[in-house]
Amino acid sequence: MTHTQVPERGQLNIDHIAHFVAHIDAAAAALSRLGFTLTPFSAQSHRLTPDGPLVPAGSGNRCVMFERGYLEFLTPTHDTPVANQLRNAISRYVGVHLIAFGTAAPDADHARLAHAGFDPLPPVALQRQIGTEHGEATARFTVVRVPPSTMAEGRIQYCQQHTPELLWQSRWTAHGNGAVGLAAVLMCVDDPEAAANRYARFTGLAAQQLAHGWKLVTARGTLLFVHPEVLTQRLGVSAPTTPWIAGYALESRDLTATMHFLSNVGAALRAPDRNSVVFTLPTELGGIMVFGNVGANFTTLLL
Repeated sequence: MTHTQVPERGQLNIDHIAHFVAHIDAAAAALSRLGFTLTPFSAQSHRLTPDGPLVPAGSGNRCVMFERGYLEFLTPTHDTPVANQLRNAISRYVGVHLIAFGTAAPDADHARLAHAGFDPLPPVALQRQIGTEHGEATARFTVVRVPPSTMAEGRIQYCQQHTPELLWQSRWTAHGNGAVGLAAVLMCVDDPEAAANRYARFTGLAAQQLAHGWKLVTARGTLLFVHPEVLTQRLGVSAPTTPWIAGYALESRDLTATMHFLSNVGAALRAPDRNSVVFTLPTELGGIMVFGNVGANFTTLLL
């Protein structure tokens, strides 16, 4: 499973997205009720320079790991620049504020961002302790970011997974609701064409026009850009603000079983068509979640 998580050099995927949440315990309880298996809480550390000391980042997370991609739930823990960025984002809305493109070549991504005028920050070496069935180990990542104001939608970054075998442990990838993969991310913006073209410059991928929005297709996962009015018309959802990373689509191994599970735990499901369901997540998590079968065309379902 782990060999499929990191794309080939020269390709990108949607490695993960992250909710920023104020209360990690409440968020974890809500996720458990919805049938997700969570990793234990983990405090994050980083090196501000390649040779610098390891210092607390001021944040911690729990994750929902899938056979393809994952969801992260980040919370501030200390008074640091990173923690304060989380708090400022949460003050706008609780929900998804981060999209991490998976990469095997962060050096090339950094060079492309610089060439395209995004003024990328120096790559950051991140790590966190993670439990395994054989004891503690250190998960390591290289992250390429841009200045906070560069991408209005949130923290849009690149992530190279150096130790995918530590993250995608099989004991964490089975979920009671049947979820197996992160398939699409839905961006609610005032000018979908302009946003899609900006992301095209950011990623080097082609922006493609749809009947009701725009999209970028990665080697695994699709970014969808939609106007607030279209979001309301298609999914019955009102944007609390714009830009808003409204939510995401997950693949289910058996959509009928997923619907049955979610209905039994009180999720108010809506069916845009017979091949998908959408529901508003609890306030502890924020945003919307869509489920479809493995291989579903979420572009058609959503836009």
